[in-house]
Amino acid sequence: MINVYEREGVICMEGVLTDSGRTVFSFLVDGMLIDTGAEKLQKDMSAFCDSHSFDFVALTHSHEDHTGNAAWIEEHVSVPLFVHPSSIGFCAKPGIYPAYRQQTWGQRCAFTTQPLGESIRSRTLEWQVIHTPGHAEDHMAFYHAETGRLFSGDLFVSAKTKVSMDTESIPLIMKSLRTLLALDITALFCSHAGYFKNGREQLERKLAYLEELSDKVTALSKQGYSAVEIKHQLFPAAYPIIAFSNGEWDSLHVVNSILADLPINHL
Repeated sequence: MINVYEREGVICMEGVLTDSGRTVFSFLVDGMLIDTGAEKLQKDMSAFCDSHSFDFVALTHSHEDHTGNAAWIEEHVSVPLFVHPSSIGFCAKPGIYPAYRQQTWGQRCAFTTQPLGESIRSRTLEWQVIHTPGHAEDHMAFYHAETGRLFSGDLFVSAKTKVSMDTESIPLIMKSLRTLLALDITALFCSHAGYFKNGREQLERKLAYLEELSDKVTALSKQGYSAVEIKHQLFPAAYPIIAFSNGEWDSLHVVNSILADLPINHL
């Protein structure tokens, strides 16, 4: 199901997957649809599209929970879809990803995209398009300078990261957070956590946590602890997603990504 409400002139579509309890947001502002939600939400998303007008879709990144309805929109709404240039070919092919993600989010069919540039204009507003890798190499954020509104995709999600995908990079996430914190941010619109009035504070909290975590991992590594030992010290809990994802998500990936960024003489 999709819960629809408005925050600071932004229509928020909170997609809730009843079988798993997972949540993913799409946003509509000034004729720009940001992300399309998961394919499992297609019935509700199609009803939303029938009752709302938009001129194009701007994708924060190409993961299936954000692009699951892109092919449907391309076929039935006939508006252009924009993505990081590196993902145009990837989006043009059907999504191939692990069974647990298909079970959670549904299928992702092939669709046609155009490249995002350094900015994009909606009906009356100019948006800065900011490359923010870390969660995904093709990850983009959208920022409106006059109002300070930021659409952060999956860069934030939560203030305290406990597990990550094996393709994520904590050092790159921190770098991207610093890039965003150089801006005058007010409201934050996160693709999984939703709306935060105090957006800058949320991003600062996450960056401070990751910096402290990185210091702890580095210190334990210098003391001779292995990555697995560091994981057990810092993340003793067995988070359900580790087993559910067959290890694609794990606290160990958090530790390894930090260690991978250290100079060789620190290991």
